[in-house]
Amino acid sequence: MKRTISILVENEFGALARIAGLFSGRGYNIESLTVAPTLDDRLSRMTINAIGNERVIEQIIKQLNRLISVVKVKDITAEDPIHRCFALIKINLGKRNRDKINTMIRPYGGVILEMDDKFSIIQVASEEEKLLQLVNELSPYGIMEFASSGTLAIQKGKRVFKAS
Repeated sequence: MKRTISILVENEFGALARIAGLFSGRGYNIESLTVAPTLDDRLSRMTINAIGNERVIEQIIKQLNRLISVVKVKDITAEDPIHRCFALIKINLGKRNRDKINTMIRPYGGVILEMDDKFSIIQVASEEEKLLQLVNELSPYGIMEFASSGTLAIQKGKRVFKAS
């Protein structure tokens, strides 16, 4: 089962490497990992998607909590968080196909960032499954380049994931 783990970690050299090393050293697979500073410049927030049963995820969380740089860890899967991936896609469709492109990307919340006669660069922020659907729709036209973030997740409602 895919699990979403949120981690608050001190902004210090090597923290990301130690966390990734914990996963790889124990044979756990990370499907997606994102990390960025929080509003508190001393902390970064990591979102990790990993596959594992309840016992495996509990073990990962216990081991993460042992790391000195980790401030807080929580499996937010059961809280039905909002998930989004961000992607930039360069395709072989240019200005003559502007309406076609807009029609294809609009349902996915996509926008055109750049366009010339031969190509377009599209930005999409969507659920992973929808992003993959869009990639499948665009594939026949020739995807020249694809870059995406890992999954970001945040809890719904009043629940907040913070250090204290």
